[in-house]
Order: sequence, then C-alpha cells, then structure tokens
Amino acid sequence: MKERINLDINQPEKTALVLKALASPVRLKMLQCIKEKPLVNISELAEQFALPLSSTALHVRVLEQAGLIFVQEKPGLRGTQKLCAILIEDLYLNIYQSKKEKQTRDVRYNMPLGSFFDCSVTKPCGIAGRRTYIGIEDSANAFYSPGRIHAQMVWFTSGFLEYRFPNHPIKSGKILELHFSFEACSEAAGYNNDWPSDITLWINHEEVYTFRCAGDYGDKRGIYNPDWWPNESTQYGELHRLEITPQGCFGDGRKVSDLNLDSLHIMEGEYISFKIGVKESGEYVGGINIFGEHFGNYRQNIEMIAKLER
Repeated sequence: MKERINLDINQPEKTALVLKALASPVRLKMLQCIKEKPLVNISELAEQFALPLSSTALHVRVLEQAGLIFVQEKPGLRGTQKLCAILIEDLYLNIYQSKKEKQTRDVRYNMPLGSFFDCSVTKPCGIAGRRTYIGIEDSANAFYSPGRIHAQMVWFTSGFLEYRFPNHPIKSGKILELHFSFEACSEAAGYNNDWPSDITLWINHEEVYTFRCAGDYGDKRGIYNPDWWPNESTQYGELHRLEITPQGCFGDGRKVSDLNLDSLHIMEGEYISFKIGVKESGEYVGGINIFGEHFGNYRQNIEMIAKLER
C-alpha cells in the first residue's frame, strides 16, 4: 500500500535522508520510471539511464534507505533479479510541526480473500487457491462452497463481494482516517491488457468510488503466483487505495466523494461493510480479478487500516 511520508524538522536525520534521496535528478527520473513501470529490475534501469550497474544499484539503495521504494529479490532465468516498486503516494513537510503533536496508532486488518460475507456474481467466474481451482470454474456455486475460505484469487464478470470488518477496536479511540487497499484488474478470456472495466467500491452500502481498470494483465507472470497457475491466464493487478477522512473519500490519491467518516457511520454498529464489484449498468462491464497474498504482485489480501488518535 502506498503511503504519505510526513517529514518533521524535529527529526533531522530522517528528513535529511529523504531529501538527500530526492536531491538528485537521476534518482528523480528513476522514481518516475519505477512509478510508471512497477517491479522494474535494476538491470533495466541501468540500461535505460546508460549507467553502470554498480552506479544504478547505489542510486537504488539510496532510494530504498529513504523509504521511497522497496527492492525484492526474485529468481530469474539468469540468476536472481532485484525488482523495484514505489512505496509512497506523496510527501509532506510541515515546517511548523510541533513536537507535542498528538500521537497516533494503527489498527490493521488483513481480510482473507475468501472471507466475504455476501456475494452476487455472474459468469465467467471462479476461485483459485494456492494449489488448484476451488469448485467448478465458471460456476457461481464455488462462491458458496466452504472451500472458498482458501481463495487466493477470485474473478467474475459483474456483481459484488461484501466483506465485513469489525469496528470494535476502532471505538477505543478517536478515528482520524480509514484506509482500504487491494490488488485488482479487469477480467477477460485468458487475459487482455486492453480490456477496460469500471470497478465500484461501497462503504456501509454507500457508493463511494468507481475507477476504470485499463485491462486484464497477463503480459508477464505475477511475482507471487503459484507454479501451477497457467502462463496464458491473468497474472497480476494494480494496487488500489481508498482513504476516508473527515473531509471526504479519496480514491487512489484524488477526492472522489464528500461522504466522510461521520456520514458513512464508521463508528456505528458492529462492523464496517466493504463491498467491491462491477455494476451491470456501468459503461465498461469488463469484470474483475481480485488477488490475495499468494497471487499477483503484492503480498496482501484486502487490507483495512484505521488511524486512531492515542
């Protein structure tokens, strides 16, 4: 999940580390490249910027130490590859930030993909686990099977999945922000990188965000896909984020709704409903693939983070 970096002049070592990493035109261009092509390897960066591999690795190390990117080793055809991906959404420096600023704590939930409370899906659809398909492919029956709790990837053409996150721990403090993140893409036969789909999110049954996914991505193998998963099928998605604050809802970094923590009744009841799906009335009904922590390119399920004031 991409985060905001909050820099504090009362923490000069950390702030200087980040600003030093950004004080290089080459590293700024590398950040732009990594943003546009997640999981680019260091060799590709060296080739693109006409730099020695050793110099490129040094630049990457500076960016990694500053917390701007992460680097992951992945076995390749010619030895181990080091893949780079962006970690931050934006950066904020408050010169007048007080040392006495109130402390916060995070309440995190990593919701297993198969732990949905309710569903309504249309074919083609299916569920895959770490070792094999769950239920019968292209049958909605799989979504009602007890085996669905082992889901690591689900797909359907239209409809929704609803997850319910407990909110009792959130009631123990004042909530400042609520974040959701997940990996998803469109759903085509096999795969098709040019296959748009309008994907919608609902919070407590209120529609808050619809985004357009460009395609069903299969041009390269997903990092965490199990060995049995076929190369000619969907491979990975994009990481999407929904942030809910007192000012409104922000989808993937931009404001998408005036609905906020109060109007969405986040602190009421016994749970927070998170629903994700594709409306039959959408302009592009291109289906959806949702990835768990053992599929795709991101080691996570559907994650919710509540930021509370201590």
